[in-house]
Amino acid sequence: MRRALLATALVLVPSLALAHPGLPGHTHDFADGVLHPLGGLDHVLAMVAVGLFAAQLGGRALWAVPASFVAVMAAAGLAGMNGIALPLTETGIALSVVALGGVIALRVSMPLAAAMAMVGFFAVFHGYAHGVETPDNASGFLFGAGFVAATALLHGVGIGVGLALGRIEGTGRGLVRIAGSLAAVIGVAMLAGAV
Repeated sequence: MRRALLATALVLVPSLALAHPGLPGHTHDFADGVLHPLGGLDHVLAMVAVGLFAAQLGGRALWAVPASFVAVMAAAGLAGMNGIALPLTETGIALSVVALGGVIALRVSMPLAAAMAMVGFFAVFHGYAHGVETPDNASGFLFGAGFVAATALLHGVGIGVGLALGRIEGTGRGLVRIAGSLAAVIGVAMLAGAV
């Protein structure tokens, strides 16, 4: 856990020098891309939930589920950066929090391909939102690499927490299910605000 916190701190520290994005000549880059997904509760909950879900499934899902999310999110981010329209983005993001929280709370077991398809579907909305929110003066590659790195880090946090709690006899799995339930409830509130 200390290594994860240290890694997070090392990634976020360079952004302190860019605390004034309105300055002339400021270009949004990797550090801004890293911070972007961390600024929204909907994104943080969904990214950590993907990791928790992968940890619940175990085995190859530990890497394949997050990898499918990241790959689809990056492609959808490129689409968003290039002005391709996607309707109901905020609704899709809110639904992702509800669905991912729900599968965690209910400990839904599914084939790996189905899990990858589910998270990939929701990754479209998250990636698109990141892409369209990319500032005009951003270095597209660096900003995109930043939000991909932050997403992978949040998936890693979810996996780490899920695996650690899963090892606690009796209460660990229950705590993961409670976290999923809370995420789903927050997602329902977000969904109500999106529609």
